[in-house]
Amino acid sequence: MRYGQAFGAMGTRNVGCAVMWQATAIREASRAGGYGKVIELVRQDRRMTQAQLGGAIGLSQSAVSRLEKRGTRTYGTDVLAAASAHLGIPPTLVGLADSRPQGQANGDDDVDRRKFLGGVAATAATPVLAALPGRAGAGGGEIAALRLPTSAYRRLDASTPSRDLSEAVKSHMRLIQSVTAAATGEGDRNRLAAVGSEAASLAGWLAWDMGDHGSARAWYGSAVKAARTAGDPLLTAYQAGSLAQFEAHAGNGAEALNLARRARRVLGDLRPPVADAWLLSVEALAHAAHGDGRSADRALVASRTAAEALPEDPPPWPWVFSFGPEKVTACRVTCGARLGRADWVLSDDVEALTVGHAKQRALLVLDIAAGHLAGGRVESAFALARRALDTGLTYRSGRIVEQARAVRRTLTTGSPPRGVRDFDERLHGVHL
Repeated sequence: MRYGQAFGAMGTRNVGCAVMWQATAIREASRAGGYGKVIELVRQDRRMTQAQLGGAIGLSQSAVSRLEKRGTRTYGTDVLAAASAHLGIPPTLVGLADSRPQGQANGDDDVDRRKFLGGVAATAATPVLAALPGRAGAGGGEIAALRLPTSAYRRLDASTPSRDLSEAVKSHMRLIQSVTAAATGEGDRNRLAAVGSEAASLAGWLAWDMGDHGSARAWYGSAVKAARTAGDPLLTAYQAGSLAQFEAHAGNGAEALNLARRARRVLGDLRPPVADAWLLSVEALAHAAHGDGRSADRALVASRTAAEALPEDPPPWPWVFSFGPEKVTACRVTCGARLGRADWVLSDDVEALTVGHAKQRALLVLDIAAGHLAGGRVESAFALARRALDTGLTYRSGRIVEQARAVRRTLTTGSPPRGVRDFDERLHGVHL
């Protein structure tokens, strides 16, 4: 049964029991952020077992149990949305403000977004353009202004299709190249190379999300070269690690492992703790891509140990996003999916979905779907895969769609069940 159908089937009862949402226990759990408790109370009122709820939303019974016992810790919004929709819970009671995806847009909205994205770079670059005539090089203010659009675009990636961002980022790269060509001092050129490295890495990420592996690899390679030109070992290691992460996901385990080790050599023994924890997770992905589960497990254990010991201070640039144990959990789920280890995937599925934005969570959902398939739970697997595919289509993410196709290819049967046929119908004719 689809979520919309499930919600509609319960509509009459929801109206009749509207007073239920005023129950003291539910209100108190919601106010405290114990959304799993809210789900548990409503599930019990519906006389539904954990296994029945899990089967409807693509989770195992043990995953539903962990969800309900999660307390006030961070929750994955996709899981909350699926459970609340199936149980008919008002979204606000589980911390969800609006069911409409932020990235969903069409018609005039697309035009407005493109105008806005173009305006971000134009506004941020105004100090640079005004300063160019008559100047011998780029000063600190101009360099800071050139960094601003990259940061803005990186944040917009969470809610904007990569295809809408890509052209704006490429235009910004051309501006950086123009300013770099006009710079005369070696120090200015080196600092501008670091700015260009950041922007090229973002362009690589966007190309990867669009499913354009050739462009992604070229952009990441440019980011590494620019970081070397800048003479910044930390940035060079970060960009080499980013390229390693891409190659691991692309299935090139040996190349990914070589890149990760190269990143370690660049930093030597003085690498910051976050770099060590992160690179260990990248190495785990590389081992998983190579089919080496034992080495992947060792790297994951070491990464978690390092992540748990990280200070609470924000990570040093260029780590613009935090890295912690929950990221290692998500990495373990992905490694488990690559290795066909259902136990790795299904033991950490709820915690893994607390990290990242909607597109990143959709990729994790597909890894969890692969775990369900490996465990023989076909219906649950494709309930999850359908949710992830819908996110991929909303954001026009070629990477999500292609991973959804990869999950589908792992099931070979002449008479697929209804959930799989619905998934095939949704996937048929999709071209991004």
